[in-house]
Amino acid sequence: MKPMDLEERYGARNYAPLDIMIERAEGVWVWDVQGRRYLDCLAAYSAVNQGHCHPKIVAALVEQSRKVAVTSRAFRNAELGAFFRDVCELTGYERALPMNTGAEAVETAIKLARKWAYTRKGVEPGKAEILTFANNFHGRTTTIVGFSSEQQYRDGFGPFAPGFELLPFGDGAAARAAVGPDTAAVLVEPIQGEGGIIVPPDGFLAELREVCSERNALLIVDEIQSGLGRTGTMFAHEHDGIRPDVMLLGKALSGGLYPVSVVVADAAVMDVFQPGDHGSTYGGNPVGAAVARAALAVLQEERLVEKSARLGEHALRRLQGIEAPQVREVRGRGLWIGIELDESAGGARSTCERLAERGLLCKETHDHVIRFAPPLVIGREELDWAIDRIEEVLTA
Repeated sequence: MKPMDLEERYGARNYAPLDIMIERAEGVWVWDVQGRRYLDCLAAYSAVNQGHCHPKIVAALVEQSRKVAVTSRAFRNAELGAFFRDVCELTGYERALPMNTGAEAVETAIKLARKWAYTRKGVEPGKAEILTFANNFHGRTTTIVGFSSEQQYRDGFGPFAPGFELLPFGDGAAARAAVGPDTAAVLVEPIQGEGGIIVPPDGFLAELREVCSERNALLIVDEIQSGLGRTGTMFAHEHDGIRPDVMLLGKALSGGLYPVSVVVADAAVMDVFQPGDHGSTYGGNPVGAAVARAALAVLQEERLVEKSARLGEHALRRLQGIEAPQVREVRGRGLWIGIELDESAGGARSTCERLAERGLLCKETHDHVIRFAPPLVIGREELDWAIDRIEEVLTA
């Protein structure tokens, strides 16, 4: 059977991918099983900010895999301390707690916030509340989908964990009114990716920071998609000049080579965890630590954050200049741009299919938004090539 037939025969039906079977990849390009080349403008939801199969990150993966791959945290390993140092020096926090997936990092932050609320803030046991925002996407666990506003993510998966309140994204006044004595934390994406590359009003994150400081609640910023250069700053919350109490990183933390995530916070928050409170068999394993260190080094050595800012400004200007009646709005920061189409366009998926026919891979979200997010290693010529194809399809 062909690979696609095998997938259809044996795979669960929880995805509806474009019918392109990718066989290999390098930099910003991927090739299908027929040998046709495509420019990747999804970047695995920001997991490959450093480009596909970056040789330095691959070398770290191979080298460490030949030494020791997994020890569990029952023992110390020689890579972990350097990983902690690199992450803490980059982020400016005192403590790092490694996990594997982004959803695990979010779950860890929820546990951290609740433990902090009970042991530090003095919230009555079982009463801690976490405030979240409509159109959020923080993962797929039952706890996380329980505070999603997307009905499909919830249907058939209840009952859900209590202790969460949903607020309108971008509404600082609503957040100010909601933060109370039992509020453990406010959990927010600085820009909503799955929601459609939704950029909040200027000052929104600053107001969240202010009210959390005033009322002794933690501000948790989910930078799993938006962080590590995607928006033209190392972390997207830097656009608002704030410092969260807790930050979550993943995806590009390993350059697409291995699942690695991390929760960072200062000791006053993180040290509520005691031995036995939380853990992970693979979290902090030697391969993950070595790969993440290489991925962070590539981001800094190749100045990919600055490149994202520079090329993102160019891309946004060009895309906003496309005159097409079905384009409702083009928005974004850095190389993270959403092209929202009018309902009359028939949905963003059909547009993505036409782009794929021209050698460009994008993905729709929320039916009517095309996500444009190439690897940050993209060159100006390649970027313009991609935008030319988008303009060609949108104006056809």
